[in-house]
Amino acid sequence: MSDLYEAYIDGRVDIPADKWEGFFNTRHETLSFRLTESHFKWALTNFLPELAIHSKSQDSRIVGEHYNRGNDFFGWFLGESMVYTAAWYPSPTDSLETAQYAKIDRSCDKLRLAEGERLLDIGCGWGTFVARAARERRASTYGVTLAKEQVAFGTQRIKDYGVTDRAKVEVCDYRNVQGRFDKIVSLEMVEHVGVKNLSVYFEKVRDLLADDGLFLLQWTGIRKLYQPQNPLSAFTMDPEDLVWGLFMARYIFPGADASLPLSSMLRAAEEGGFEIMDVERMTPHYVLTVRAWRDRWVENREHVVKAYGERWYRLWYFFLHWAMLAGEQGTALTYQVLMHKNHCAYDRHRATYGEPASASKTASRDRHLENKHQNGNGKATV
Repeated sequence: MSDLYEAYIDGRVDIPADKWEGFFNTRHETLSFRLTESHFKWALTNFLPELAIHSKSQDSRIVGEHYNRGNDFFGWFLGESMVYTAAWYPSPTDSLETAQYAKIDRSCDKLRLAEGERLLDIGCGWGTFVARAARERRASTYGVTLAKEQVAFGTQRIKDYGVTDRAKVEVCDYRNVQGRFDKIVSLEMVEHVGVKNLSVYFEKVRDLLADDGLFLLQWTGIRKLYQPQNPLSAFTMDPEDLVWGLFMARYIFPGADASLPLSSMLRAAEEGGFEIMDVERMTPHYVLTVRAWRDRWVENREHVVKAYGERWYRLWYFFLHWAMLAGEQGTALTYQVLMHKNHCAYDRHRATYGEPASASKTASRDRHLENKHQNGNGKATV
């Protein structure tokens, strides 16, 4: 498979447009998903060093190289919404824009975002969530990204939405953000954090979040590499999953090694001090989103080739087509998880029913916190 996609991207092999479906549908019968010498060489010289470091300067460089390519490049498949995350389709026949704005609105509903609340968007992209939440919910919103091109676009979008008084996007590493926020959202950014820094990420989010706040996390990960092929066999690895992951890391999302399965991400969140409130599988919406992106990319082929060349068009076409199939077969999985700080004072009754717990329970909880944090000698009480 790797030899074929590299030959296709380089223009040494062509696949007619009407043959793509058949090609991918029969790939397991006609192609080998073995690792090649090129895989090992790249992993040793690029992937593993990036995996081990993940410094602020390295992350800034990698993200900048990817997202500063040009807003027109991304706009040719993202469309007017300029949202580079899985949408949420009320109906599979809805437009991409309808689905993206529905995803933002639904995310705000999950967060119970209210007028005047402070919202932080970690990895805000082109600022659409920040601008829309400020306009539709009248929240005070702040987004951070490492890409200057995204900030330029997002700043203009905020002006166009008429919310410059309560919305802002900046170039800033999430590790440098200061303050407290009522609600935090991070949509398909955590993949770039790196496995090495996952604990840092969740601890930072926890520090930034108000004690009664909510955090909404969305990511697209790869299923566990070892899967049971049938009830009687040992766990085995689907080689396509590994080849797909290496392709993504090399060509599409360099440094995004935290594309983890659900169990691993939830474990990291819980170890970071969070309690999980809700988990939603978004994979069917991911498939519809990527299909729409692929169709937009094909429609704008002439513009892409003229501005960036045939190779970039082929690379992204292969990626989008394969990503759609990866979602359909379960290689790529998208989840949205709502969580809050796991501490005794959190009002779980209110979080569930929208009203505070009884006065007696509230008083009991407050006394518990007071006793836990300080006794008469100023020492913690166990």
